[in-house]
Amino acid sequence: MSKKVVRPAGGPPALAPYSPAIMSRGALYISGMLPMDEQGRCVGEGDIAAQTRSVMDAIAATVNAGGGTMDDLVYCMIFLKDLEDYAKMNAVYGSYFTGAPPARFCIRADLVRPEFLIEISAIAHVAD
Repeated sequence: MSKKVVRPAGGPPALAPYSPAIMSRGALYISGMLPMDEQGRCVGEGDIAAQTRSVMDAIAATVNAGGGTMDDLVYCMIFLKDLEDYAKMNAVYGSYFTGAPPARFCIRADLVRPEFLIEISAIAHVAD
């Protein structure tokens, strides 16, 4: 099986031993994206809309680096620190899709740092 690491330009540093994304046989597996800037600082602390935009922009940059577009996303796994943020997250999340949005789930979870309100992992199918 062939696999290739995909790294978007200007992405944040990894907080653990993982690749931002792996391309294998036309599938792009995107690691959990957190609302971080290039230096690893939290973006939009306390603001779920800003953090969701940051995460979705990071996913879009990663899909683009893998040769795809947001229309190629087929599955997203969403982790929210607080389910009270669900409606605001959905308003931002939904704006990133022009056609049918990907399948997904959304659960409440403790995240790696207390200032993070959201993390999203995704799978896209693109030509490799």
